[in-house]
Formats: sequence, C-alpha cells, structure tokens
Amino acid sequence: MDVTELSFGIVNVLQVSIGISVNVFLLLFYIHMASTSHRPSSSDLILTQLALANIILLLSKGIPDTVSAWGLRNFLDDVGCKILMYLYRVTRGVAICTTCLLSVFQAVTISPGTSWWAEVKAKLPKCIIPLCVLSWVLNMLIGIDILIYATGPQNSSSVRFTLDLTYCSKVSSSAGINLVVAVILPLWDLFSVGLMSVASGYMVFVLHRHHRQVRHLHGPGRSPRVMPEVRAAKRVIALVTLYVLLYGRQSLMLSVILNMQKKSTLLMSCHLLMAFAFSVISPFLMIHSDRRMRMFWKRERPFSNSDPS
Repeated sequence: MDVTELSFGIVNVLQVSIGISVNVFLLLFYIHMASTSHRPSSSDLILTQLALANIILLLSKGIPDTVSAWGLRNFLDDVGCKILMYLYRVTRGVAICTTCLLSVFQAVTISPGTSWWAEVKAKLPKCIIPLCVLSWVLNMLIGIDILIYATGPQNSSSVRFTLDLTYCSKVSSSAGINLVVAVILPLWDLFSVGLMSVASGYMVFVLHRHHRQVRHLHGPGRSPRVMPEVRAAKRVIALVTLYVLLYGRQSLMLSVILNMQKKSTLLMSCHLLMAFAFSVISPFLMIHSDRRMRMFWKRERPFSNSDPS
C-alpha cells in the first residue's frame, strides 16, 4: 500500500466513523424529542428518517469502501454484495426523497396564511408518515435490479460490467433493462433535485419578503426576534444547497471518469470518497441550526462539570 492509498484509507475511516456517530446521536436525539412530546413535530419525523437513512447508507457503502481502501478485495460473496449494494441504492434514494420532502414541508409551513395555503398546512402533517413509508417502498422497487444482477468481484475479462467496485460488481444485463435503469434513476434524481430546488427558491423569496416587512416595522436600529419557522427554513435551504452542490459534483466527476481514455485511480478514489459526503456533513448543519441542541447541552453541562467528590 503506497502513501496515497494509506491517506485515502485513513480519511475513509475518519469520515465513516464521524458520520455514523453524529447520525446516531441525531437519531437518538429526535427519538427522545418525539418520546417526550405529546405531539411530535412533522419536521422531527422527517429528520429522524434522514438520520436513519444516512446511518444505513454509511454502513452499507462507507464500511465496504473503507475495507477496500485498505487493500482487501474479496471479502464479500454474491449474497453480501446484493444486500449491501441494495441497501445503499435504497437509502441513497430515501435520503434524496427525505430532503425533498423536508424542503416542500418547510416551504408550505412558511407560506402566506391564505385560505388555500391554510388548507394545505392543515392536511400536510397528516401525510408525513405515509409519504415517508412511500419513499421507502418506491426506492425498494426502483433498486430491485441490484438484487438480480449484483455479484461478488469478477476476474474474468469476458464478463461485461455496468459497475465495478473492486469488492462487488454489477454484471451487465440485457440492453433493454440497462436502458430502463439508466433512464429511470437519473430522471428520479433530477425530479427530486428540481422539486427541492423550486421549494428552496420559494422559501428564499418568502424569507426575503418577510425580512423587508420586519425591517420596515421594527426600524433599522432593532434586530427583531427570529421566528422558529424562519430558522427551520434557513436550515432546510442550507441542506438543499449542500445536496445540490454535491449532486452536481458527483454527476460532473462521474461523466469525466466515464469519458476518460485512461482510468485515473486518484480521481476514482476521490469520487468514491465524496459519494457519501452529504450523509457526513448534513448532520452538522442540523445540529448547528437547532436551538434545542444548545439547550440540551446546557442541561447536561452541570452534570458533566460537577465535582466528582
């Protein structure tokens, strides 16, 4: 193992361990908040699903990638590859759908109080759990081809691949099925990214108008109290912006890799390293923007700083 492989291996270990730890903390925090509340908020339910999807994604993709980065290759059989690649495909799609659902929900929450919006606001919280379940079902159906065509590492040069991860492979199926998968997955991703972008753009417009109105009412010398809905909207906009930037990076880098005449190991390693960056970075955005986190740590601090004697 050379210095480059060792560096990527260390970064992989740090990224996956930090990502899993922070997402587990978030999951437990939101479960605790839901258990202590008579009526859990819809946004907490959505964020709970996002944290759960991030954990499964990091376990199914991050750990095998880390093991592979340290030089191990043939550590999974066909069944193991099918399960891990399927879990990654499903949870990646669920993370996209959950971020999209969160952006749409928050856009509706901060929308003007007209009669039409009021009716939508009243109905949407009742749809959150069914929509969360639907996101799992749809992505489980979309990723079903992985359970059929994923195999362990293949050494034969006569086998044609559509995906080769060194520790797992996805063997090429018929041209028709390949075309369907190649069309459905990008369209599904683009639809979700487009919807969350539209919702975020609408939130930016509403927040800008709200800021102008509040500044006019309070005058330039005062800083009005920021409403919880505004803070939540800014958090969602930050999450969506992060995802769109990382999705654009992934698409651009993948197109460069596929069109290169000579494969670059360094570029491929960077691409795989960034594949689950959203699952690692997004929890820190949620922690930073949630005031309940600071209140939680303030409540715990006296116990941690107390004199043991």
